[in-house]
Amino acid sequence: MANLNTTYAGLKLRNPFIISSSGLTSSLDRIRKFDSLGAGAVVIKSLFEEQIMFDVDALADTSDYPEAYDYVKRYSKENSVGEYLELIRSAKKAVQIPIIASINCVSSGEWVNFASRIEEAGADALELNLFILPLDKNKSAHDYEAVYFEVIEKLKELINIPIIIKIGSQFTNPLNLVNQLYFRKADGVVMFNRFYSPDIDLDDMTMVSSEVFSSPSDLRNTLRWTGIVSGEVPEMNIAASTGVHSGEAVIKLLLAGATTVQICSVLYKNGVEYLTDLIDKLETWMLTNKYKSIDDFRGKMNYSNLNDPLVYERSQFMKYFSNLH
Repeated sequence: MANLNTTYAGLKLRNPFIISSSGLTSSLDRIRKFDSLGAGAVVIKSLFEEQIMFDVDALADTSDYPEAYDYVKRYSKENSVGEYLELIRSAKKAVQIPIIASINCVSSGEWVNFASRIEEAGADALELNLFILPLDKNKSAHDYEAVYFEVIEKLKELINIPIIIKIGSQFTNPLNLVNQLYFRKADGVVMFNRFYSPDIDLDDMTMVSSEVFSSPSDLRNTLRWTGIVSGEVPEMNIAASTGVHSGEAVIKLLLAGATTVQICSVLYKNGVEYLTDLIDKLETWMLTNKYKSIDDFRGKMNYSNLNDPLVYERSQFMKYFSNLH
């Protein structure tokens, strides 16, 4: 039997499969289900910065607009911070796999103090789903990236559990960003986040959401940057995400240097039990190729370990496809 154990952001996992933050991980029953199916860890559905900053009691004392109060009260009831903390506590009692909390945030504001309550509730780690849309034409890319650095620095002063940063793929230099996060003692990075994207309904002339789920073709970008970052910043633990729809994709990402993989869309499309198929595929491949552990092949195909690392670079498109007409 192959040894699928791995260590991610200081956490010991029985295998590299992490269920990413989504509706799949929004209840205790669902977390229990993934534990029974063999998941290595789960990331609880994100708590949004706006939810954390809502203080219903303070609003009740100061608001002159009862309608607004009723709305916020309803919102907070449906998205209770207290319920989120209780889910962490309950999950820690119910399962043995690591429970990773998640916050969806857009600033480095006062919400960071809430991280202490997540730690007190028993979360094994905190994943920050951080996205700042660059809407100010007077700000440079560095100005926006500085928020990421400020967040990690503040949190490192407040909590002792591992901190993982989930980033998007649109940075000018993802390699530099990850390197800077490593120097600021981030314990791991998720590459990449799949953000909400707008679309236009031509019939109704309204703004709608584009496709929510990832597709297998999205793997290409994840694979490229996983291979490059793991080769150039080998100390950083990487959870590869987006485009992971098969056991083959998982194996490729581990060969590229991923520490773990996060899966979501494939389980929505195929059912949560498909997780066991993915695990079996990895184990079968390892046995076939006589790998006793994941460490025996992890990173074997990353940017630093290839004789010709240029295959990871965009310029190779012309070499391989210049004969197409």
